Amino acid sequence: MNNEQPVAERTEPRASLHSLAEVAEQVAATTRKLAKVALVGSYLKQLDDADLSRAARYFAGHQFPLNDARTTNVGGSIISLALSEATGFSLEELQPIYVRLGDAGEAAYEAVRAARHSDEKEELTLAEIESVISRLSETRGTKNKTAQLVAILRRAGPLEAKYLIKLLAGDLRLGLRESLVEDAIARAFAQPLVRVSQVNMLLGDIGETAVRSRANELTDVSMRLFHPIKFMLATPAADLTDIARTMPSEFFVEDKFDGIRAQVHTRDGRVAIYSRTMDEITHRFPELAAPLREVKTDAVIDGEIVPATGEQILAFSELQKRLGRKTIGEKLLKEVPVILVAYDLLYAGGRVLTDEPLNERRRIMEDIIPQNAVIRVSTAKLFSEVAALDEEFDQARARGNEGLMIKSPASLYKPGRRGRDWLKLKRAIATLDVVVTAVEVGHGKRKHLLSDYTFAVQRSEDDGELLNIGKAYSGLTDAELTEMTAWFTEHTLQQFGHGRVRLVEPAVVIEVTFDRVQASKRHKSGYALRFPRILRLRPDKKPSEIDTLETVRKLVAANTN
Repeated sequence: MNNEQPVAERTEPRASLHSLAEVAEQVAATTRKLAKVALVGSYLKQLDDADLSRAARYFAGHQFPLNDARTTNVGGSIISLALSEATGFSLEELQPIYVRLGDAGEAAYEAVRAARHSDEKEELTLAEIESVISRLSETRGTKNKTAQLVAILRRAGPLEAKYLIKLLAGDLRLGLRESLVEDAIARAFAQPLVRVSQVNMLLGDIGETAVRSRANELTDVSMRLFHPIKFMLATPAADLTDIARTMPSEFFVEDKFDGIRAQVHTRDGRVAIYSRTMDEITHRFPELAAPLREVKTDAVIDGEIVPATGEQILAFSELQKRLGRKTIGEKLLKEVPVILVAYDLLYAGGRVLTDEPLNERRRIMEDIIPQNAVIRVSTAKLFSEVAALDEEFDQARARGNEGLMIKSPASLYKPGRRGRDWLKLKRAIATLDVVVTAVEVGHGKRKHLLSDYTFAVQRSEDDGELLNIGKAYSGLTDAELTEMTAWFTEHTLQQFGHGRVRLVEPAVVIEVTFDRVQASKRHKSGYALRFPRILRLRPDKKPSEIDTLETVRKLVAANTN
C-alpha cells in the first residue's frame, strides 16, 4: 500500500495582461526607484517560468529578446486604424483624444473604455500577447497587420488595450529602465545584481536571465554573439577643471569622431554591425564586411563609422546620405566612402572583456585587428596635464573631428551606463539632442512639406516623460525634409487643422543648436530655446538617449553665472 501523500503542485495566479498592466500602473505612479523595483520583483516571483520570461521582457520594453531580430513594424497609422475599427470611433472622433493625451496607449485606454461603456475586461494571457506579437512580425501588409490588431483589441479591456499599444509602440513610459528590471530580478531571486546584468548582456534575453536567476543557474553562461550589447556612454565635461577633478594622474585622450556609433560582431567569417539603436546596419556598409572578416578571432568591437577619404575626415552630412537607405548602390559607395575606427573591445577569443581595464582591452584590440585603409584602431594618447588639452582639442577639430574623448585607463566597460570614467569635450556652442513630438506644414516653397518641428527633452534618465522645449523651422535640406515628411505622414498619431499639424510618434532624434535657454510658461518643461536651429538628424540615437531637463537647467545656470 502506498502511503505517500501527493505533492501539492505550486499554483501561480493566471498570468494575464491585465495583472501585468495593473503592476505597470503602480510602477508609473511612483518616482522612487526602489519602489518600482519592489513592485516588479514581487510580481515576477509569482509567475511560472514561461510567464516570468514574458513579463520580464515586457517590463523592459522588448517585444522580443534582443537576440531575436524580429520586429512587428506596427506604426502609428496601423495603430490608429485598428483602434478606430475596434472601437467604432472614426479617425476624426479619435483626434481630440490623441491631441489631449499625446500618447497612443492612453488614447487606446480612453477609446476602449468609452466603446465598452463598462469596466468589463477580457483576461488576455501573456501567452496570447506573445502569440499576437509573433503573428504581427510574420504578417505582411498594412491591411493584414491592422486586421490582426483589430481582432485582439476587440477582446481587450481598457487597461489591456493601453499596455498592448504601449508595447507595440515601444514606449511604456513607466520610468523603468532595463537596469531597474535587472535589479528587480536580482532582488526577487536573491542574486548579485552584477551577475544578473552580465548574464543579460551575454544572453541578450532578459526573460531567460530571469528564469535562470530563479533556478540559480547564472554560472557557466557563455557569450551569444550576433545580438547587440548596450553601449557604454560618456558624460559631457563641463570644462578642463571638471576633467582634472575626475581623471586619474594619467588618462587616455582620443579624437571624438563625428560619425555613427557601431558595434561589430564577428565569428567564423560572419560579420554583423549594429547601431546604438540596436538595429543591424551591416547592409548599409558592405565595404566593411570583408576587412572585418580578417579579425584574428571571434570578437565584439566598439567603434565609430566615419565618412573619410584617405586620411581626410568628411562632414557628417555626407554620411547622412547613406543612412536610412535600404540598398547602397555603387555610385553612393564611391561618393561617400567610410571607415570603421575601433576604440574598444568587449569580447575576444571566447573571453568576455567588459570587466577588464581599458588599457588591457586596448592591448588585445591592437593585437587582433589588422589595420588597413578601411579598418583602423583609434589613437589613444596618454596625457598627464589637463592644460595640454586645449591644443589637442584644436588639432582634433583641424583633423575634421568633433572634439576629444578623455578616458580613465582603468575604466571597465559598463554596457548601457553613463559614468564619469569617460568624458567628452565637444564644440563650444550649446547643442541638445531632442526628439520630435509634432510637425507642421511649412510656408513658401516648403508649403507642401512638414518642415516645422516641435521637439522635447526627457524629464530625467530614469523618467522618460517628454517635455516640449522648442520649435525649429530651419537646418534640414529640402531632400531631408521630403524624406522625413513621408516618414512623419506614415507615423502620425493624430492630425488636426486640416492636417497642417500632426502629433507624431516620438522616435526621430535631432540635434539642435540655439542662442540661449529662457524661462517659458508655454512649454511643460518650463523653458524654451531662443532661435533654435536643427543641426542634423540623429538616426543613430534612440529617444531614450536624448538630453534631460537637468541638462537644460545646467545650461541656464551657466548662462546666469
